[in-house]
Amino acid sequence: MSNKIVLIDGHSILNRAFYGLPDLTNSEGLHTNAIYGFLTIMFKILEEEKPEYLTVAFDVHAPTFRHKMYAEYKGTRKPMAEELRQQVPVIKEVLHAMGVLTIECAGLEADDLLGTLSKRCEEKGMEVSVISGDRDLLQLATDHVKIRIPKTKQGRTEVEDYYAKDVKEKYQVTPQEFIDLKALMGDASDNIPGVPSIGEKTATKIIAEYHSIENAHDHVEELKPPRASKALREHWDMAVMSKKLATINVTADFPYELYEAKLGSLYTEEAYDYFQKLQFKNLLSRFDVTKAAEKVEEGFLEISDLYTAKQVFLEAAGAECVGACIFKNGKDVLPLFADQAQMGGIGLCFQKDKSYCIRTGEGISEKWLLERLSETAGSAGRFVMFDLKEALAYLRLEDPKNCFDATVAAYLLNPLKNNYTYEDVAREQLEILIDEKAKEQVKVCYEAYTAYRASSLLWDKLKECQMDRLFADIEMPLVFTLYDMEKNGVKVEAEALKFYGSQLGSKIAELEKEIYEDAGETFNINSPKQLGVVLFENMKLPGGKKTKTGYSTAADVLEKLAPDYPIVAKILEYRQYSKLKSTYADGLANYIGEDKRIHSKFNQTITATGRLSSTEPNLQNIPVRMELGRLIRKVFIPEDGYVFVDADYSQIELRVLAHCSGDQNLIEAYREAEDIHRITASQVFHVPFEEVTSQQRRNAKAVNFGIVYGISSFGLSQDLSITRKEAAQYIEDYFKTYPGIKSFLDDTVKHAKEMGYVVTLFGRRRPVPELSSSNFMQRSFGERVAMNAPIQGTAADIIKIAMIGVHKRLKGRQMKSRLVLQVHDELLIEAYQPELSEVKEILREEMEKAVSLDVPLEVDMHTGENWYEAK
Repeated sequence: MSNKIVLIDGHSILNRAFYGLPDLTNSEGLHTNAIYGFLTIMFKILEEEKPEYLTVAFDVHAPTFRHKMYAEYKGTRKPMAEELRQQVPVIKEVLHAMGVLTIECAGLEADDLLGTLSKRCEEKGMEVSVISGDRDLLQLATDHVKIRIPKTKQGRTEVEDYYAKDVKEKYQVTPQEFIDLKALMGDASDNIPGVPSIGEKTATKIIAEYHSIENAHDHVEELKPPRASKALREHWDMAVMSKKLATINVTADFPYELYEAKLGSLYTEEAYDYFQKLQFKNLLSRFDVTKAAEKVEEGFLEISDLYTAKQVFLEAAGAECVGACIFKNGKDVLPLFADQAQMGGIGLCFQKDKSYCIRTGEGISEKWLLERLSETAGSAGRFVMFDLKEALAYLRLEDPKNCFDATVAAYLLNPLKNNYTYEDVAREQLEILIDEKAKEQVKVCYEAYTAYRASSLLWDKLKECQMDRLFADIEMPLVFTLYDMEKNGVKVEAEALKFYGSQLGSKIAELEKEIYEDAGETFNINSPKQLGVVLFENMKLPGGKKTKTGYSTAADVLEKLAPDYPIVAKILEYRQYSKLKSTYADGLANYIGEDKRIHSKFNQTITATGRLSSTEPNLQNIPVRMELGRLIRKVFIPEDGYVFVDADYSQIELRVLAHCSGDQNLIEAYREAEDIHRITASQVFHVPFEEVTSQQRRNAKAVNFGIVYGISSFGLSQDLSITRKEAAQYIEDYFKTYPGIKSFLDDTVKHAKEMGYVVTLFGRRRPVPELSSSNFMQRSFGERVAMNAPIQGTAADIIKIAMIGVHKRLKGRQMKSRLVLQVHDELLIEAYQPELSEVKEILREEMEKAVSLDVPLEVDMHTGENWYEAK
């Protein structure tokens, strides 16, 4: 290594990384993109420079000389974005953990520290590299001081390098003259006002000729063009101030010992812990973690003989906690039915220092292995797996009381993440990084080990957050309910589905023909670019918004035109029918199994509010607004001898809002079983109840449901096609009618801002990080989330309780009837004809008595020979 030092402008590089990278957050909700970008740039520079010394300089919050001067000119500087501000102390902690010297000094900016240090180090005969995104630092460039400016191009970081000769070549001025150049042209990014009417070209020409603003001022009458002469003469005071603002102090007085900046190993154990918490998986590979991994893996054993396997299961019998996993050769995902695939073996852990991978073969059959695992699970104090629902096809598990799904627990603690794999939990809870290239048997041992070790930590955190009862009483029993629903599936009449598709195809072809006739030409209706040209250039329709790729033909743009232009209405209709055909008529056919049923997957760890989602295929998104869309429900049919019973909560979210807000007017209206939308219309629009028009009722309904979702006056005006002022008045009158709701929503947002999360009636937490955003739109979104999440989340918890109750009673009475679908507030039962009256009774009781609220829960129930009739 050479006698070289790297000096980094801390805030500048953080700022560049923050705005150059997409937002990142770790599992605790900390924004991390600036930290990650800073470290990436720092590592790149260090690898290129290989310096002996490193120092990172930061600004301080106390105002400096230049802050004060700028404040006199133009007020205070723009405040730092909150998401960036919270990352500043963390990067300092990370750097200290890596043994990197950081400096800051009250009254001095980082520029002054860097300028002074570069001069001091150069005088000691050192080579200096200054890293900053601020071109003001180009004035520091010499033959031995190199200014390096990182730039992001197409997602990659490139660095521009400047010695003194490079500054002269690029800007036609020396580094010292660069100060004067900035004084004339200004720099908005660094709050240097410059001289009005003098741009970069003119400023460069003036300084290249006169070398300083003072000399230029002495020859002010000679300056060209005349407007530059006039500007400098009239704004000389601004030029002088700008030069002071642009000049970096290279003789500042502050303590600094070079030996403290000497670089050692950056990859310390303390730094590794920080990288784990920040979830910088890509950067963790820089650390030597083989020793830590070897220590954990010392207790990993692969077993392939029957005798040893028997001994392991004997030891596991009655263990306080057992972590397990089932794996299938070559694939991670287990099938819904155990007889559909060959499993490779199991992972088992019931001791702190041992984890086993027990393989099938050599006397160990699948059947024997799964029977022993089921016995072990039944005798364990706590039986832990990731994605337990996926393994239920293999195991004889009926009672969820001792079962612990680590995936569900991790989800409850942070419902904003995308996945909750054992690798994620190992990293977050155990601070273990699992090598992606590890052998299969090692991964199997790790999954069982993580399940065993993490369960107590997850449980303690659930109790700390008061979500232990939510987990034990709702989410864990729900795992078993959902498994049975998936296994049951729902029957689909394939021929009816095919006929439905042909109906849609005919309608699409008919619309296509009409659209071409109206347009006077043929074109690709599915091409936004071609459609935009036809509508806004050829047909001259108003409201065309041109983007980089052409005119916008998004739904919101076309919906405004549809009432006045029939072709646009037909295009929207065409799009709806095309989606129906591709997604449902054609799409659903791919999921019909050999048993003529669709076995959709129900996910309980996807949404942030606690609602279930449905995939492969999504049966919760079956269209309901269009009649032709609703008709698809006709293809879903019960088995012979069965009938569908569909039960749907009536206005559950409004009822939950009434209870949570304690608003007596709304509670009373529900208790008297009156038409809630008509009552709202009567009170908001000041008309007698009997005289409320259908339009007024529709508007009141929009307000009722809009309030639940934190609707704005703009949103309501769009929904009702009224002015924003009228919409604002509707909302104001609504809150006068139901003052308790206004107080509840305000208090909920206030609580979310203070605590960072909102809570349902059952303790489910939904973090709302958007409320701390520096972006107004994001904060507004956060407020809507804060208003809606407790209501929607509570409604989701209630339907889950009802599902569990219905499922338990059907199974407990050994009935043939079965729960087959859940669509948000709706349950669908495939009822055995002789059990129909009992099924209705169970459905009504379990749904209406799922929870006791200040207002009654009501259920609409219908039967039918297909889902369409039942709905």
